[in-house]
Order: sequence, then structure tokens, then C-alpha cells
Amino acid sequence: MIYTTLLNIAIFQGIVLGFVILKSSLFNSKSNKYLAYLLFTLSIVLLNYVFEIQGVFKSYPLLNFIEAFDWIFLLPVFTFLFIIHRIDDAVKNRQKTYVYYIPFAYNSVLTVAVYLDIIAGIYKIPESYMHLINILRMIQLLLAVIIILFLPLYSYFMIRHLKDPKEKKWVITLLTSMSLLLIVWLTTYLVGWFFKSDVSSVMSVLGLSATFIMHWTAYIGIYKYKLAKNKDAIYNFLNNDLAVSPASLQIIENNLIEENSTLEEYRESITADNLYFQKLELLCKEQHIYTDSTLNREKAAEQLGISAGYLSQIINTITEDNFANYINQYRVEAVKKMISNSEYENYNLLAMGLESGFTSKATFYKAFKKHTGQTPNEYKNTRK
Repeated sequence: MIYTTLLNIAIFQGIVLGFVILKSSLFNSKSNKYLAYLLFTLSIVLLNYVFEIQGVFKSYPLLNFIEAFDWIFLLPVFTFLFIIHRIDDAVKNRQKTYVYYIPFAYNSVLTVAVYLDIIAGIYKIPESYMHLINILRMIQLLLAVIIILFLPLYSYFMIRHLKDPKEKKWVITLLTSMSLLLIVWLTTYLVGWFFKSDVSSVMSVLGLSATFIMHWTAYIGIYKYKLAKNKDAIYNFLNNDLAVSPASLQIIENNLIEENSTLEEYRESITADNLYFQKLELLCKEQHIYTDSTLNREKAAEQLGISAGYLSQIINTITEDNFANYINQYRVEAVKKMISNSEYENYNLLAMGLESGFTSKATFYKAFKKHTGQTPNEYKNTRK
């Protein structure tokens, strides 16, 4: 009774947290979308397990079709997609993500085809076809081994692209927990299948472990991303540990009080007066955060205390451009100032670009041409 109650609480928590992540602008980003899908999938896996130990599948045979979809094959996929969408576009765009859904699709189609015979009775698979079905099941097992072993290893390989050490630490913790859960499940399943052993006790421990992963993710979601009521979010924003001019922040705070706006109203009607946009402008103009070559949406959003998705929404709405171009514009302006400053006359153009935060000559020249219509050399020659 207590055990199934814990499982049901975890299922409910996973579903609720998934919807919060998808719907709240504090969490609105593509990477977090896959985290929500991961929580939904884990909730469905736990729900199937509760149905199994409660005998629901025997009482209502058609519910077996929920279990027919091998949801567990989506867990490493969504974990991987969550990770790669937190890294830069150059790495992310090289991924053919549709390939990772093949094991889930293959296994689900095969299982549904078999269930239509043994459960729904829609047709009868001839005995002569059973040898083929067994071969297909062996392929199914092979795909399970590949997806559960390969994708977590590849995910560890991709984590090296994450720049923020704190973010990297908790992502590694999530990946390690999920990987251990899947590997132990696969090992237990293979032992039970090949040796016809009773593995119910191990499966019970795995179910309990999955609930801890769910609770831990909720903890990280609440405390790392500071999901709070509006007044608390504003308080955290105004008191964030950033060395921004107190006078500038006071002006922003006064404007907020004068307009008597709530945080939600700011989100619904984004203008150049947006509190977070003003703070981002201050960070760029006073702290020159754009000179950090590792700066990305996630890193900037964390400094502002909002999600990367909401930061993109703010920049897209106000500037009609994306985050990368917005930051690059500051970098280009910094280079233009250096070109006009005699103190930097001994600097070559590439050194100026790298000093301003660009990571390579190609990105520097491309951004400079985009924002000025000239190459750095052409611009420098016009200033002579």
C-alpha cells in the first residue's frame, strides 16, 4: 500500500512538473521541453508498473496497449535531446535526432502487432510466422541493448560542450541516475527472460529509484530555477548577486513600482521597458558580459534569473533579432571603438575581435559584415 502510494505520488508529480515546465515562461526553452517529455515518459513507465502489480492489465486487457508502446526506450532519447539542446547550435545541428526514435517505433509496432492477435483477437498470426516473430523479437532486444547502452555514453561525450560548471554538474547527475536505472533494468530484464527468474523484487527497487529521480528533478526545478510567485521572482531579480550599478537598478525598481505592474503583465506585453531587458542592457553596457566568449542564452538567462526561452522571447520581441546577433552587435561596436582608439593601433583586427568576445576569425568577420555592411579591413580603411 505504502509502496504503490509512493509510486502514485511520483506519477502525479511528474505529470504536474512536466506541464509546469511546458507552460511556465520561467522554464520555456527547447531543452526544458525535452525534460518535460522525459518526466511524462517516466510517469507513464511507472503507471504501467503500478497497473501490473495491481493486476489492472488482467482486469482490463485492452489497457495492455498502453504498455505495448515501449516507453522506456524514450527515456535515453529525451535525456540526450535535453542535453544537446543546452549546447551551442553548431554542435546541435549536426545531430540527426530522428534516428534515435527508431528503436521505440520498431518495438512499439512489433508489440502492437502481436497484441492485436493475443489480446484484441482482431486476427490470428499463423504458426508458420512465429519463427519470424521470434527473429523480430531478437532484433527488438538488440535495439534495446544499443539504445540503452550507446545513447547515455554519447550523452556523456556531448556534455563536454556545456560551458557552465554548475549546469554541467547537475546534468551529469541526472544522466548518471537515468543511465544506472536503465542499465539495471535492462540487465534485470535479460536475466528474467533468459533464465526465467523471478525479478519482481529488483523491479520494485527500480520503481522506487525512479520515484527518487522524479523528486530530485522537482527539487532542482524549484530551487535551481527558482520557480516562485511573482513577488518572490521580482525580489530575487532585484536582489540578485550581480555587480550592476545600484543607481541604475533603483531607476528600474522605481519604474516598476510606478507602473504597478505584475511580472505576468511584463511577460504578456514585452516592450523596451521590460525589466529583464533593461537589466541585460546594463550587463552589456556596464559589465561588458559580451566579452565572455562562452556566453550563451542559458548563461545570460541564469544571470537574469529567467529561462533561456523567455530571454529569447524578450530579445526577439524588442529587437526583432535573436540572442546571438544581439550580443554580436555589442561585440562589433566594441571592435569599432578599438579601431578608432589610438591605444589599440598595434592590435591586429583578429585580436580586437577575440578581445571583444568572438571565438574565431570566421564568426568575427561574418558578424562584422552583417552589422556594418563592411569587412573589418574595409571599415578600418575608411577611418584612416
